[in-house]
Amino acid sequence: MPLRLNCDRLVLAFLTISLLSYKTFAQGSRAQKQQQSVLPLDPAVRTGKLANGFTYYIRHNEEPKDRVMLYLVNKAGSILEDDNQRGLAHFMEHMSFNGTKHFPHNELVDYLQKAGVRFGADINAYTSFDETVYELPLPSNKPELLKGGLQIMRDWAHEALLDTGEINKERGVVLEEKRLGKGASERMRREYFPVILNNSRYAERIPIGLDTVLNNFKRPAIASFYNDWYRPDLQALIIVGDIDVNQIEAQVKQQFASLKNPVHERVRNKYTVPLSGKNQFISVTDKEMAATEVEIMIKHKAPALKTVADYRTALIKGLFDQMLSARYADLLRKADPPFISGSAGISGFMGGLDAYDVTMQAKPGELERGFKAAWRETERLKRFGFTITELERAKTAYLNNIESTLKEKSKTNSASYIKEYQAYFLTDEAAPGIEKEYQLTKDHLPGISLTDVNSLASTYITNTNRDILILAPEKEKSSLPDESVINSWLKAVAAEILTPYKDDVSSKPLLSNIPIPGKIKNEVLNKKLNITTITLSNGLKVLLKPTDFKNDQIIFSAFASGGTSLYSDADYQSAASASAIIASSGVGNYNTGELSKYLEGKQTGVKPYITERFQGISGGSTPKALETAMQLVYAYFTEPRIDTAIFKGIITRSKASLANRANDPGTVFSDTVSAVMGGYNSRRTAPTLQKLAQINPDKAYRIYKERFADAGNFTFTFVGNIDLNIIKPLLEKYLGSLPSVNQHEQAKDLNIQPPLGRMEKTVYKGSEPKATVYLIFNGKYDYSPGNNVKMNALKETLEIRLLERLREDESGVYSPGVEVSKTKLPQQRYNFVVYFSCAPQNVDQLIASALDEINKLKTEGPPQANLDKWRAEDKTSFEPQLKTNDFWLGYLNGQLQNDQDLDQIDHYNDLLNTVKPDDVKSMAGKYLSGENYIKLILMPEGLKQPNN
Repeated sequence: MPLRLNCDRLVLAFLTISLLSYKTFAQGSRAQKQQQSVLPLDPAVRTGKLANGFTYYIRHNEEPKDRVMLYLVNKAGSILEDDNQRGLAHFMEHMSFNGTKHFPHNELVDYLQKAGVRFGADINAYTSFDETVYELPLPSNKPELLKGGLQIMRDWAHEALLDTGEINKERGVVLEEKRLGKGASERMRREYFPVILNNSRYAERIPIGLDTVLNNFKRPAIASFYNDWYRPDLQALIIVGDIDVNQIEAQVKQQFASLKNPVHERVRNKYTVPLSGKNQFISVTDKEMAATEVEIMIKHKAPALKTVADYRTALIKGLFDQMLSARYADLLRKADPPFISGSAGISGFMGGLDAYDVTMQAKPGELERGFKAAWRETERLKRFGFTITELERAKTAYLNNIESTLKEKSKTNSASYIKEYQAYFLTDEAAPGIEKEYQLTKDHLPGISLTDVNSLASTYITNTNRDILILAPEKEKSSLPDESVINSWLKAVAAEILTPYKDDVSSKPLLSNIPIPGKIKNEVLNKKLNITTITLSNGLKVLLKPTDFKNDQIIFSAFASGGTSLYSDADYQSAASASAIIASSGVGNYNTGELSKYLEGKQTGVKPYITERFQGISGGSTPKALETAMQLVYAYFTEPRIDTAIFKGIITRSKASLANRANDPGTVFSDTVSAVMGGYNSRRTAPTLQKLAQINPDKAYRIYKERFADAGNFTFTFVGNIDLNIIKPLLEKYLGSLPSVNQHEQAKDLNIQPPLGRMEKTVYKGSEPKATVYLIFNGKYDYSPGNNVKMNALKETLEIRLLERLREDESGVYSPGVEVSKTKLPQQRYNFVVYFSCAPQNVDQLIASALDEINKLKTEGPPQANLDKWRAEDKTSFEPQLKTNDFWLGYLNGQLQNDQDLDQIDHYNDLLNTVKPDDVKSMAGKYLSGENYIKLILMPEGLKQPNN
């Protein structure tokens, strides 16, 4: 019996072990399956696929209210073009706006403008290598307009007319769009794209296309592309907004079920950039390149983002990039930084690849030093990895960010959802919704180890599939290294004795001194605007506007009169640089590196500023981080720092960035415009080495302290999810305690104005056949809310006509524009600017056409239809703005700085409704008279005459 009993026990023990092993195996198997399970699509979106393969995604979302966004996404881009179609994928995008079955010729744009949708700003489209996407935001509370929007989507899907006359008219517009992209970057890209794209199809299918095709193709070529690739099994309609999902779904099925795929379907190949296993090097120069840049790309096949395991990998990458970015930022804080700018990280590439990417902009004459410094941090990472303190800080920041996103779920803009579903359709990238993402993050973030993130370094930083690209000014060509030299630099860094990264973290409190709170002296509530105005015991004023526009956001700004206007020209450079120097030096007990680490994950940011007429503070935070934001405000007033090493580094990098500034035609022209409009005052002319030499750190520090010495002169405005009971004690403690001397300084009028009368200046710079034109009307202005609205009407009605004439009728430009600025202080003045780019030979004709349209406004006024378009567009864009914190902060600050009533906003629609064509005609006659008229033109340097 004992033997038998012992045997039974042995058998029982064996069975117990076996069962436990099976249970462990089963649990592991289930966990593995769970990790590999495909993440479901966000359940809040209604999705379906029609019998013809057409896909739709529909979601109800009330941010913004009474608005809806419709996107038509086509899995058809330039990568699918035949040799005789290069550029026609993009051209087809244009033709969708130039005549469809229900909107022939230009009726589509006209129809939408009347509905309040701006062409270019709202209604838009883009063509890439792999997709073409059409965008249409609409008011959703107008059923007929929403019905029209779906009809437009149906027409875009496959009802373009492709009229030969419209094609010929549009050639000039597309060629002008292509002209805008010409320059150093485009010329160099033509050389290096075949290398970094491994001579794949992507290298020869740039979306803008070839001139030979654009100039000469016939209708059958573009019709062939359209019929082959604009088909329902390659299309998706994404609709997100304040709509009835069931109703919209029924309408989508009704509209799009009749779409048919071609009888003889072409296979939609999935093209990729192949990995050759080789390392490549290319150096490209151009005389208009303004700096020497290096990029090191180590390409890899991009991982999918479909499963739980994929999401965990994406989390690891996010942490990796966050930590690595901070290390490269540390290098720029040195007294003698090794480069002008530098960064590294893992990012998406194209053609199914991603890459570990190191970029660096070298200081003149220091390419080797900069290159080695940039690669040294990568080598350090590969050898030693990250530290536990870096990882924990990054995890905290990551979790806080996604928690904030979850809190904002009900306030998420429709555009965010659109982008998620677009990626889901185009690339199968998971879009499970924020609740699921938050849960996945909470589940996986704690378990991510140093080994996990450090393993990415060995995975991505490899010795194969590495491309090294150097872009430099032409004059530096002879001194650039070749591939053997670059390889020797890499080997030299690999042979260096390096030490692990030291993560210096301060345990000190942010503030050196504990503030002694002030008191609230006065409190007034504006019930109509829901604004509480508080006066503190030190005289500082605070406006509080609680809103429900965002659940996890408070933004604020402060100002006081004075600024750089109070300082002489001799002190101007120090004054203008003071706030940037202080902001870069840290604050309170923390230097800038310590401060960056202290704030990581706290979701708050505060910066001081000094402009010509004001000094102040701007910032934002979550409600949770509001006290930290207030501590930073207090510190920037009372405990600013000046870091001489940081200052030297800023000056060193600034000097380096000026070395080749004059190479770039756009920069030269922009500097000229600024100088002319500023009467060549030294405060408006371009930066120079001499100006940098005038910046004195001690003087900048003194000026900064002077500007922030009198809190009684400041007004703060807070907008957002404000709890008055929570914020008031913080205001008393951190703002009420600020020093006040009651000087009540006022900014000075420096009388920096454009020259009077008429003048013309042509800048000859650049080698491309490209011209830029600025026509500027300026002078004294009768500033008032009514005139401001009329001036906006003048601007918009002229822009409508310029678009119709210069682009559609004359095919001479791609995107003409009009800008207007009005100032009340220090003087009531205006600048009215008409601008466009074009072919040099068309400059005079297009200027004449633009001036002719201006003269028509002066003599006839705008057509009533164009005025109605402006009014509809303005109302359509204005209403959603009223539901944003950014609008209210900007509006309140503007009104306060101009000493205007806060309730002007209540009368805005009344002013819009009263504007008549004669009002615009009167404004044009008064302000576009040409009495003070400046014509500035950028022309290619080859057209300069000897006597110019």
